[in-house]
Order: sequence, then C-alpha cells, then structure tokens
Amino acid sequence: MKIIILGAGQVGSSLAQHLASEANDITVVDTNREVLRELQDRLDLRTVGGHCAHPDVLEQANVEDADMVIAVTDSDETNMVACQIAYTLYHTPTKIARVREGSYLQHPELFVQEALPVDVLISPEQLVTDHVVRLIRHPGALQVLDFADGRVQLVAVRAYYGGPLVGHELRELSEHMPGIQTRVTAIFRGGQPIKVDGHTVIEADDEVFFIAAPKHIRAIISELRQVDKPYKRIMIAGGGNIGRRLAQALESRYQVKIIERDAERCRFLAEALNDTIVLRADAADESVLVEENIESMDVFVALTSDDEANILSAMLARRLGARKVMSLINRPSYVQLVESGVVDVAISPQQITIGALLTHIRRGDMVSVHSLRHGAAEAIEVIAHGDAKTSKVVGSRIDELNLPEGTHIATLVREDQVIMAHHDAVIEAEDHIILFVSDKRRITEVEQMFQVGVTFI
Repeated sequence: MKIIILGAGQVGSSLAQHLASEANDITVVDTNREVLRELQDRLDLRTVGGHCAHPDVLEQANVEDADMVIAVTDSDETNMVACQIAYTLYHTPTKIARVREGSYLQHPELFVQEALPVDVLISPEQLVTDHVVRLIRHPGALQVLDFADGRVQLVAVRAYYGGPLVGHELRELSEHMPGIQTRVTAIFRGGQPIKVDGHTVIEADDEVFFIAAPKHIRAIISELRQVDKPYKRIMIAGGGNIGRRLAQALESRYQVKIIERDAERCRFLAEALNDTIVLRADAADESVLVEENIESMDVFVALTSDDEANILSAMLARRLGARKVMSLINRPSYVQLVESGVVDVAISPQQITIGALLTHIRRGDMVSVHSLRHGAAEAIEVIAHGDAKTSKVVGSRIDELNLPEGTHIATLVREDQVIMAHHDAVIEAEDHIILFVSDKRRITEVEQMFQVGVTFI
C-alpha cells in the first residue's frame, strides 16, 4: 500500500516506524528536514521536505499514486486542507486527519465529500480521555480495550503475590470461577511473551492479558491480584483539553478535583464544568497536595503538556498517599522507564492514537486495532467474509488454521453470541474474530489470512 504521512512529529514518526516494516511504500512529509533525515537513516521510506498542505510538495510525494493520505501535523487546519487538496486535485481514495479542536468535532457535517473530504477523523484528546475513563472504571487494570461494540473487553493486569491464581496453572481458572467465560490470550514475563496453554503457571509480576464480558472483568482481576475497591475520588493535574474532557466524563459519577496553574484557564474550567472543584495551583507543590488531602485520593492523573512535570507530580502524589497514580507521557523512551515502578500507569497518546489509525490502514475488514506493549504486539478485531472456497478461515476449525507464530484467536462474536475460542470452534461467515498478535512482524501474514479471494462477490 502506498501511504503518505503528513507530519513527522511523535505520532507521524511512530506510525511510519510501524508501517515501514510491513512491506508498505511510505513517504513522510514535514518542514523539519533534520527530523526527516533521521527517519530516513533508520527506516526504509522516502521523505519530502516542505509544507504539508502545499500542492507542489504533495506532488513531490507522488500523492497522485497514493492509496492513502494520513495528515497528523500539529495543525488541524493544515491537516484538513491537505485532505481537501488530496481529494480535489488527486482523488486520493482514503484521507485521514488528526483534528484536536472540539468546535470542529461538534459539527460532523463539515467532514463530508462536499465540504471537507476527510474519510476518518482522529481526535487524540478524546481517545486518551476514553482510555483513562476505562482504567478508572476497572480498578487494577493496566489497559482496557473494547471489542464487538463493548460486548467483550481485553484487559491487561499485573499479577501480584497473593492472587488466588498466582502460582497455579491457567486451567484452574474455570474451577475457581465456574460459569464465567474468559480466556487468557497472552502473558508477558520480563517484557517477553511466553507460550500460553492450560498448563502455564502464572507468576507474580506477569502481565496477563485476558478477554471477557465487561460484567466479569472485576471477578477475573481478583484472581490475579488483590482487587481494588471502586474508585470515588479523582484528582487531575492539568486543565488542558484532555483534563477538561476527563473531568466532564467523570464528574457525574466521581468526586473530581482539577489543578491548573493558569488563572484564565481556571476561569474557563469553572464555567465549563458543573460538579468539578477547580483549583488554581501547581500540582507539583507538596503543600498544595497535602492541603487538598492527596492521601484520600483514589486516583491522581497528571495530564499537563510537560512529561517531566507529569512524572514528578505523579511520584509526589504516590509518596503522599494517593492509591493509584497515572501520568501522560509523550516521549516513548520515558514510557518504559516509568512503567518499571515510578508510576502505576503510563499513558502514551502516540500508542493510543496509532491504534486508532491502524484500524483504517490494515488490509481486510478490520473493525478495530489496538497497539499493545509499546507497539510490539496488537489486538485485532476482524470480520470473516466469503465462504469455504474463497476464504482461508470460513468453514475451518480453529485448530485447522495455520496461524502465524505468536498469533492466538481469543473470541468469536456471532451476532449477539460471544464464543470463547476453543480448538474445535468453527468459523462462520460474518463472525467477528478477536486475535492477539504478540509479534507485530507477523501482521502481514494475519492480514492475508482474512482477505477474500478474487472470486468472492
């Protein structure tokens, strides 16, 4: 696939790295030629220096032959205009734009072919907000992902000493919880995936990925660690777009405080929020946190635009007694560092955004794609089309499929029926199949398995 990525910032560069290794023809456009040189030195791709919305620059990037344009510059307006030009002058089939400004997003009628021809809108702030909300609703989880319109969820949790299933084989899970359908799809031990079967013994500090219906998530987490009590009190550091959206999403169900340094922003927040306490202060000031009873907070979420400030304020909140601390971190190198124990959850906007983008880039009928383990693995929901003659999967039992190494089918969703994947389950046409791919290098093989033959109509 020929893909042009407009913008070589953190999202654009990370996306290029994801896609360049998958036999795609990638061109990256940006005004920063030094960043482009660094990308070209590391990856097998083309680069073009210049403004991303200028027709002559897009022509240099061979936009007339592109299958897809992905506009992820820091400017909403540049992204939208670039999509308009790609459509009007070059009839590019698929156009994706990152748009942050909420006032644009409130008017979906803008984004139609007759107005601004953007096929897919990506809002990083909303994606991050939804991600944090799911974590707060499932205490103890490291990651919570929705599949099949929320009928099943993939949850990552770290196993702790004292968990009933820790030190036991996975096959004992059904004995502990009769009647609850679940499947452990992957286990990472020391940062590396291990083989998973019924005889696998869960060890403390394992990162365990399991899939189940939302109503069973809490019970399954309790098998792997001491279950956390439901959260009630939330403190947010940073009143930017994400902080405001998060407060709005939580304030009707939780007691929310938001700390913001800028006086004018505080006034805006006070008017925009209904039941959130807005404080003008520095979240990294120990005296402020103590005065605001940080020790009674269930969750402290640092969401400023400064990685270092987020990490330091989260570390301080943890030392002062907050039950759980989360930190928004943009630099990929910082994410792995802080997840080693500095904070409970590192929130990476790039990885969350890239997952949303991959849904529209992958071949085959992908419903959703989530990037996991800093991009090393993926969880995918794909629809099986065709019949036994035109499809490599329809009509086959799961144990008959020649799945790439490190790939596991976790669940089949057939209309309203959720079927946990067993070796003798037969895949039918239009099944939604949820897979876990622990080795991202195998993605192309997975895509090919679910592509329908040319004779299918």
